[in-house]
Amino acid sequence: MAAAAPAIEVPAPRDSLAAKILRIVAKAPVQIVLAILGVLWLVPTLGLFITSLLPASAFTSSGWWQVFSHPSQLTFANYSALFHNGGMLDALKTTAYIAVGNTILVVVLGAMAGYAFAWLDFPGRDWVFIFVIALLVVPLQMALIPMFKLYDLWGIFDTVLGIILFHVAFGLPFAIFLLRNFFVGIPKYILESARIDGANEFIIFIRLMLPLGLPAIASLAIFQFLWTWNDLLVALVFGQNVQPITVWIAGQLREFGTSIDIIAPASFLSLIVPLMVFFAFQRYFVQGLLAGSVK
Repeated sequence: MAAAAPAIEVPAPRDSLAAKILRIVAKAPVQIVLAILGVLWLVPTLGLFITSLLPASAFTSSGWWQVFSHPSQLTFANYSALFHNGGMLDALKTTAYIAVGNTILVVVLGAMAGYAFAWLDFPGRDWVFIFVIALLVVPLQMALIPMFKLYDLWGIFDTVLGIILFHVAFGLPFAIFLLRNFFVGIPKYILESARIDGANEFIIFIRLMLPLGLPAIASLAIFQFLWTWNDLLVALVFGQNVQPITVWIAGQLREFGTSIDIIAPASFLSLIVPLMVFFAFQRYFVQGLLAGSVK
């Protein structure tokens, strides 16, 4: 029997130099517009950073853009004074406790519930999921007064735990919706193979669902962390002595309306932490946004 002839690989045609130039020229207007929009979007952040480096006297006499002609005005004295401010450091710690604590709870509970709605059969599963989706349209403001009374009854008003639980309650519907849509797109034969090998539901969830769902979980963690870190309304309602960084900055604005040398560096510190979290997990962000959109 004659041996089969070896397959012949046909090289893909290469684009000519003219074709590459035309492709670049065609994309150039869109890229230029996006670059301009990006620069304009960064102007407020740049202005806040430069303002945080200016003494109060320099800012009141001229705008922050004047620093380009007089760069000698820049100083880190504002940050040095801020880091020696006990109230600001306590506010940062409180914000970190609230943001990290509720993000962990939302991710863990949302992942478990999402897996249950995607792959576990139990009575009324679809109706319960519809109810969870309906909770997404409930405005947060509607629950402030009822939860205020409930927290006062339970004795958790003006505590870090109370603020965390409120954010968990309003973050779970979106978390369940997002992770359920991602988990349901995982091929069923993967779970069936694991069950044939003797794995129970807990092992399947830990060893399969969590690693495969990492893009959606990371995207959810980014959303939840950003929402909580930047929250002002909930912290104002359920906190008096417990003050996150947003409430502390608002208090400084009321008490020291002209002390821009305190407010500007504190605002920039409050801004830079969410940016660091976003850039650390940005590779998962787009994958998480598209979770469950295709199968």
